[in-house]
Amino acid sequence: MSPDAEAPLPAEDTTAHARWEAALADLEATLDDMTGTDTTDTDTTVDGTTAGTATPWSAPTGLGPVPRDLVGRASRLLAAQRDRITAVEDARRVTLEHLGALRAVHATRTPQAAVYLDASA
Repeated sequence: MSPDAEAPLPAEDTTAHARWEAALADLEATLDDMTGTDTTDTDTTVDGTTAGTATPWSAPTGLGPVPRDLVGRASRLLAAQRDRITAVEDARRVTLEHLGALRAVHATRTPQAAVYLDASA
């Protein structure tokens, strides 16, 4: 057998590998949901989940080290998550700039004087 050929994994390694694959698939699906182009009108919570439809994410436990053949996939997922974080931070910055401009316009308005006077009182 050549040194590059993959040897069969022991049963416990197969289970750990399957858990890692499931965890990565879950993260990829969540990332795809967040970066999709669906523009339906839904309420979104602060953490990015759709209100009432998704459970909050929690880190999986007991996975152990990343299997060697999944390192590339995990690295690509990490890079995609970092890109998404950058996009969210950019959108937040632009939103804050817009809010600042709106507040600046509102601050320049002078209060309107009363148009009518109730003289019967």
